[in-house]
Amino acid sequence: MSEHEHETGLFTGSVLFGGLWSDGEVAELLSDRALIGAMLEVEAVLAEAGQVAGLVPAAAAAIAATARGLDIAPEMLAAATARDGVPVPALVQRLRRAVTGEAAGFVHLGATSQDVLDSAMMRQAAQVLAVIDRRLARLVARLAALADAHRATMMAGRTRGQIALPVPLGLRIAGWAAPLIRHRRRLDELKPRLLVATLGGPVGSLSGIDPDAAARLEAEFAARLGLTLPRMPGHAQRDGLAELGSWLSLVAGALGKIGADLLIMARSEVAEVRIGGAGGSSAMPHKRNPVRAELLVAAAREVAGRLGALHGALIHAEERDGAAWTVEWQSWPAMAVATAAALNHAGGLLDDLEIDVPAMQARAGDGDDRGSADRFIDRVIADASHADGRLSGEGEDA
Repeated sequence: MSEHEHETGLFTGSVLFGGLWSDGEVAELLSDRALIGAMLEVEAVLAEAGQVAGLVPAAAAAIAATARGLDIAPEMLAAATARDGVPVPALVQRLRRAVTGEAAGFVHLGATSQDVLDSAMMRQAAQVLAVIDRRLARLVARLAALADAHRATMMAGRTRGQIALPVPLGLRIAGWAAPLIRHRRRLDELKPRLLVATLGGPVGSLSGIDPDAAARLEAEFAARLGLTLPRMPGHAQRDGLAELGSWLSLVAGALGKIGADLLIMARSEVAEVRIGGAGGSSAMPHKRNPVRAELLVAAAREVAGRLGALHGALIHAEERDGAAWTVEWQSWPAMAVATAAALNHAGGLLDDLEIDVPAMQARAGDGDDRGSADRFIDRVIADASHADGRLSGEGEDA
């Protein structure tokens, strides 16, 4: 196992296959070190929020400073994590040893391991989604420009694998962009439900803390972490992560559609496009294998396959279910890395794409009836450009 693979805990961290499946930026945000840093930040904020709520004395400043300055390597927590099933107990133990004086007794006050790990992961998810959304914005802009440029390029439309009627290439490309625009809107709707702070204590009731003080504690805790305060702690309510997985699968699936179309368009006997940066063959030097397009399809299948496991974790028994909880850790980070990698491949694919306009038009014949294609393309372009592609309403004419 490579150093990077050990760091991320994902197959997508493989040095050999990383160029296919991994994404360095997102993998780093989800690395072991990043998670440990996020958990320590949660502990620091918990102490500060406890002081605001009147539960922790001025010593909270020492706890927060120590937590933020503590360097804990993943190897230091590995054995204890294998024993405890979660890294938080060993992390808290190290933090308590590092804090001096009476402050040590106020470390982790009122929280349980799930509070720390869930809140830390949502901090990571916020960073990851910001990266993915930026890439989506760039890809949508590229597709909108391409759709506009090819609104008059006629090609043979195909339905059920058979040539049907002529259709503008720009309309097909607009059809690639439209779901991605909707997915950016969906992300805005999803974030308040997903990016929540978790603070429920041992059984989700914040037991042992005066209710008024507990209300101040959780409000300050969420605000300082930059997360939403949910109606109640979601220890056994896992719909937010399931929705995140569904969203990632929607994005990856939309990219897979682009890849699948380009694989057909680039076939030797069709040859309407040429895919730049194509891969070679060990036995047939004449081949130009459409690797990037294949990876979009493969990533969509990979992410969709993991979605079932994440939805299975919705069956979260009683107040906490370790078996279901750990499935989440294996699923959504790998889905996020694969989706981010697919977005990178999609961007490179479009940048290097060569469109053979004469070949397309020859197969389309003399047909030039664009129907309402221009209007549909204009709508998608307007959606892509209006208020960063988010505020234009579905179904409105440009």
